[in-house]
Amino acid sequence: MNQSERVICNGVEIPLIGLGPGGMGYTPNAKPSTQVPRWNVPLRAWNKFMRSIRYHFQRSEYVSAVANGIRAGFRLIDYSTAYGNGGLIADAIEKSAVPREDIFLTGRISNRAQFSGPSAVEDQIKRHIEEYRTDHVDVLMFHWPVTGCFEKTWRVICKAYEKGLARSIGVANCHRHHIEALMKCGLKPMINQFEVHPLFTQKDLIKYNQDLDIQVESYTPIARNDDRLMRLPKLRQIAKSHGKTTVQVVLRWHIQHDLIPIVRSRNNLRQKENLNIFDFELSAEEMRTIDGFNINARLRYDPDNCDFSIL
Repeated sequence: MNQSERVICNGVEIPLIGLGPGGMGYTPNAKPSTQVPRWNVPLRAWNKFMRSIRYHFQRSEYVSAVANGIRAGFRLIDYSTAYGNGGLIADAIEKSAVPREDIFLTGRISNRAQFSGPSAVEDQIKRHIEEYRTDHVDVLMFHWPVTGCFEKTWRVICKAYEKGLARSIGVANCHRHHIEALMKCGLKPMINQFEVHPLFTQKDLIKYNQDLDIQVESYTPIARNDDRLMRLPKLRQIAKSHGKTTVQVVLRWHIQHDLIPIVRSRNNLRQKENLNIFDFELSAEEMRTIDGFNINARLRYDPDNCDFSIL
């Protein structure tokens, strides 16, 4: 499938939809739910062996799911150091047999690195790129605007951009006052990724970013399949009229609002369905109807009211 692209403010082309596989969801170093006495060496060894087997199975499954998404047509891969080892994404790209230069690869700085200071952010950028087995990312951003840290982090990101370690730079979960603060201490962000879906349209924040020529990426784009959205008769009627699913209609709504939705599915059939949204168009009336579903229902964290240490 050939996806069209959008050009961001520095002239770099970015795909219109992205795959955000999230973390693998398991670490071999995780502690078992029940502690085994130190003297029970055989059982401790058995548990360690089984954790290793489980880890390698899940790693293989994860890499295959991301590779299948790339083969299906996804070219924007959204990943963060907060999710784990970027080597998983490098493995998936290699397995997909799609050239690295055809992939728009996101690198994102974790909150933990931000808390540790600029030198830790620099180290994480270098390590992140090394794990990807490349010499640059296509967009470098931070995960959250950590209070007291994000301005310092942004200066490091701007320097990395100037050194050619990133083709573009951006932020995530930033309100207007965060963007204003960043523009006083460095370059203007080129991308801002934050929560948007028909139950939480964020019209004012989107307009503010678009007026500044900052491309908006929308995460949680289908509202986590929330019943308050997916069971709406009007949405189902629109989907039926186009011969599409309600999810496909919602993703198309994002596209027509000039947003770039980041979808998470690792199911290959769902991945293909999510990409099959470029052969129809919603009418102006249908767009207004979906806009009207807004109830200001934030499903994720508010960057002005959350504990960054747990994100």
